[in-house]
Amino acid sequence: MTQGGTWNGTRYEVVGAGAPVILVHGLGANRGMWQWMMPALAARFRVAIYDLFGHGDSDKPRDGYTMERFVGQVAGLADHLGFAHFGLIGFSLGGLIVQATTLAHPDRVAGLVILNAAHGRTEAERAAVLKRVEQAAKDGPAATVNAAIERWFTPEFVGRRPDVIAVVRASVLANDRAVYPLIYRLLALGDAPLAEAIRAIRCPTLVMTGSDDPGNNPAMAERMGRLIPGARVVIVPGLRHMGLAEDPDAFTGAIVPFLDQALGALSRHR
Repeated sequence: MTQGGTWNGTRYEVVGAGAPVILVHGLGANRGMWQWMMPALAARFRVAIYDLFGHGDSDKPRDGYTMERFVGQVAGLADHLGFAHFGLIGFSLGGLIVQATTLAHPDRVAGLVILNAAHGRTEAERAAVLKRVEQAAKDGPAATVNAAIERWFTPEFVGRRPDVIAVVRASVLANDRAVYPLIYRLLALGDAPLAEAIRAIRCPTLVMTGSDDPGNNPAMAERMGRLIPGARVVIVPGLRHMGLAEDPDAFTGAIVPFLDQALGALSRHR
């Protein structure tokens, strides 16, 4: 079953059948970034993908890019789709948004997957991200995309799969240059309020990152795993930030059985 449409300025698609799962993409991307993982996920779940405000085909207001607004987008879309309870998967900025959503709606999130997300950045780490924010504000998304590709993919993959790199590069360059740095700033600062708050998360949680992801590194994932009661941490060897595009099976191989168990009751009652 496939459906799609626009709700409250949010462009979305729903694919598959089973327990509902909402996917939240990262900064500068759009719902298309999940294409490499979708076959495995949609074979087991009813998967909703959508464009964050300021991205893709969703509305792009000139201000108001707060964590609360993005949390409201997730919860409102879930209401629109009739998802009373659901699983959440978030990547990078999306990984921050799904943490905040779970804290705001603990009775609705039945399983949480946090992918390649920052946690408790040091002052130096945060300063490095804010420098990129300033660069993007001055010169637009094109100013940061080449360095981003280096952080996101291994050199071998860049050489072997120019088709994937072209898709990712085009999605970044398509961003509105007035809006992009506003959301980039939220990415730079948004991990701080969550750093200790995630202790309150009680749903089954899986935290994943690549062993060579420089900005969302294994140490951050391990810290999240210690703070969230019962959380499982998986570090995928040899991958950088967008490992889910470089080796999607390495991610879905852990995510699908995790969500099968976490969302099993939802599947039985649908």
